[in-house]
Amino acid sequence: MPLAMPQPVAPRPPTPASEPKASDAGVDVIDAIIVGLGNPGRDYARTRHNVGEETVALLAKRNDVALKAGRDKALVAEATIADKRVVLAFPTTYMNESGQAVGALMRRHRIVDPAQLIIVHDELDLPVGGLKVKEGGGLAGNNGLRSITQHLHTQDYLRVRIGIGKPSSKERGVDHVLSRVPKAERQILDVVVERAADAVEMILRDGALAAMTAFNGLS
Repeated sequence: MPLAMPQPVAPRPPTPASEPKASDAGVDVIDAIIVGLGNPGRDYARTRHNVGEETVALLAKRNDVALKAGRDKALVAEATIADKRVVLAFPTTYMNESGQAVGALMRRHRIVDPAQLIIVHDELDLPVGGLKVKEGGGLAGNNGLRSITQHLHTQDYLRVRIGIGKPSSKERGVDHVLSRVPKAERQILDVVVERAADAVEMILRDGALAAMTAFNGLS
């Protein structure tokens, strides 16, 4: 009586090396984080200190997205600008604690390169309406930048600096950045906020050097 021969078992196809892990499911790749600095609340809206926040709000409006409360002490929105996937953010802490939100956002989106972070902020050392794009550098007494640097342990992030001019004396510094802005000066700031948003878009599209060449000579 012949013996029954075992039937061959078909080998299992190998798992592709590129197959995503379950832990990676739903994670969006973010190319850049754009943060506008300022203070939260109606009392600070439209003050000189909040021109960075206004710029991010304008970028959100241009791209038809809404800034909403997130988990990282910030109002956030995701958008695609110049074919780059970006996070727009405004910290809901006060200015001098901005690094809490920025550090959390960098960790959440797994960004370690500071060149992928763009901070838009007011700048006392530029005349009203001035605009400069800068790679790294000092803090110029800006407590928002100081907090960000402390949390990231680097100053090598990009900055879009919006000039608000210096007060008449150091004693008037706080009043200068937080008080209501005269109508004529407010019109100038509205124009430079538009230009700051243009500068962010150029950084994303063409790089920081191109934006510095295009905008720094105009101020």
